[in-house]
Amino acid sequence: MERFRKLVEAGPIGLQPWAEEKLGCYASEIIRFDTLPESEDELVARIGDADAVLVRTQPAVPASVLSRCSSLRYVGMCCSLYSKESANVDIDYAEKHGITVYGIRDYGDKGVTEFVVYALVRILHGYDWPMWRKRPKEITGLRIGFVGFGTSGQMTARLLKAMGAEISYYARSAKEDCERDGMHYMPLHKLLEQSDVVITCLNKGVILLHEEEFRHLGNGKIMINTSIGPASDMPALKDWILNDGNTFVADTAGAVGEIYQEVKDRDNVLCPDVSAGMTEEAYDLMSQKVLDNIEKALSGL
Repeated sequence: MERFRKLVEAGPIGLQPWAEEKLGCYASEIIRFDTLPESEDELVARIGDADAVLVRTQPAVPASVLSRCSSLRYVGMCCSLYSKESANVDIDYAEKHGITVYGIRDYGDKGVTEFVVYALVRILHGYDWPMWRKRPKEITGLRIGFVGFGTSGQMTARLLKAMGAEISYYARSAKEDCERDGMHYMPLHKLLEQSDVVITCLNKGVILLHEEEFRHLGNGKIMINTSIGPASDMPALKDWILNDGNTFVADTAGAVGEIYQEVKDRDNVLCPDVSAGMTEEAYDLMSQKVLDNIEKALSGL
């Protein structure tokens, strides 16, 4: 198998030690940086004459960087790639100039599912947290609606259904296998109105909940955002959170959004500011997928 001449880790990329060791099979020379570059000029200098570079969610790799790295043939994203628009790499420019870009998906879903169950049990039973109702409540019979229903959403929904929850979802289209398993598609506004708990599982940069959606959602509800970034319009979400009868949950400050500092200490906001998906197992799976992408890129060059 062909190898890259020089591979650069442009900043911290999070690969497991065993994967870092295996990188030697794919490149004659490897250069690693354990800090982020402070400017585009520094990033260009780091990449230099490398024909491959690995990045995580940072730094950004725009066209203004790619155009100055004439030897580059491959950019490996050690993070989720949901769409060209949400990527930190200018994929359109790369494709037009013969640079292959691969990202990964579906490596932190199990940790996210566990976080959702943890948060619900804590809130429903009042374990070191203000109890949602006057008495402890089980997940059994809880009406849970998912906004976005990809891999992570379906995994979480199936576990909650096994615990007795009634599951509905809003997505681009109905999922035949989910319908057969008793999970049902609903239009967004109907789902918001009828759900006790709403779980948003949207791609990075997708905002579906605005003022009108929060009017349909109403009060006395629990909302859990499992998206990488916000899923809601910030002023509308803030107004909803300011009603003490509502409870908002997210794993990280980034998933809350720009209002994080304003709401993080409220009794109805649960946010440990730790990425729920990045478990030891997730780092292993992420590392393997990064290596698989490198092999795929080399086989196509």
